Amino acid sequence: MALCVFLTACTQTVTEAEETSTSTGESATTSRTGVAPLVTTTGDESATSMSALIAPESLTVVAFPVPAGSRPHDVAPALDGGVWYTAQGSGELGWLNPVTGETRHIALGAGSRPHGVIIDEQGTPWVTDSGLNAIVSVDPASDAVTIFPLPDDTPEANLNTASFDADGTLWFTGNAGIYGSLDVDTGEMRIFEAPGGGGPYGITTTPKGSVFYASLAGSYIGAVDQDGSVTVIEPPTPGQGARRVWSDSAGAIWVSEWNSGQLSRYLPETGEWSSWLLPGNDPAAYGVYVDESDIVWVSDFGSNSLLRFDPITEEFDVYPLPHDPGDVRQILGRPGEIWGAESAADQLVLIRTR
Repeated sequence: MALCVFLTACTQTVTEAEETSTSTGESATTSRTGVAPLVTTTGDESATSMSALIAPESLTVVAFPVPAGSRPHDVAPALDGGVWYTAQGSGELGWLNPVTGETRHIALGAGSRPHGVIIDEQGTPWVTDSGLNAIVSVDPASDAVTIFPLPDDTPEANLNTASFDADGTLWFTGNAGIYGSLDVDTGEMRIFEAPGGGGPYGITTTPKGSVFYASLAGSYIGAVDQDGSVTVIEPPTPGQGARRVWSDSAGAIWVSEWNSGQLSRYLPETGEWSSWLLPGNDPAAYGVYVDESDIVWVSDFGSNSLLRFDPITEEFDVYPLPHDPGDVRQILGRPGEIWGAESAADQLVLIRTR
């Protein structure tokens, strides 16, 4: 039986959030596909824009340093052209200017350990913070921090990622075995026990507003109803370790499978599954993201790279990361840009596709 807890107007606001750590990027590191050697370029190259699509074989990975010890986990392109990132190592939310390489950090509170970050339609970043055991929002204009704690009877939920549904409700996952929702206007929070216990990790919303999450330990994906009930959907590969999920423009659910090293696709309307093994030895698919052209991007810990997958040709292109290990745990983007964070190297990475 699911546990449902309602929490209303239980928020804590921190005004005058402390700004810390400023870094100026003097250079950016670039990596091409294949086995070509790494080259170093100036930060000005990262500001170059192109109107036409860049051929896959010509795409490059550009890295931007962030303050040492940040251990950036997730990224979210900002509406102002910058990029938000969770500085998990320092308990802060960071912002990068890709043109200048400058960064600024906003302290989220004592004990903070931020994991995921996304932005709403107004450009406000929303953070899942496992250290605070709370959902956190940051005003992009004033840097004011608002904290929405989980109920006292849901301690150490190990919050992971979040996604907005069609009504603007924020849904989130906790790897300790919960998923939940937050009404960002009223502060009402609902907490549900996940089938199979621990494991909820990645989460996504389809264009029609349906919410799906991935259970890493449970090796399933869950279709969440508005009332909080969930339908467990078992991928065809047992014990595959579904880690993150993302919807394409048609509502198909793409799954990165950590244990099997596969990229899989689930079609909700037909129940059909398709799977593709990542190239290379010992692949470990972590993050997955579908861009505006329905091209699928995957981060692979096994090859220390970002992969581009074309669903039409069913072919992968491999883009080695500038640093080894890089450990990109999540991918997000905006038209013409694919962003990730090298959590092991204190770098953000960018692939420009236009």
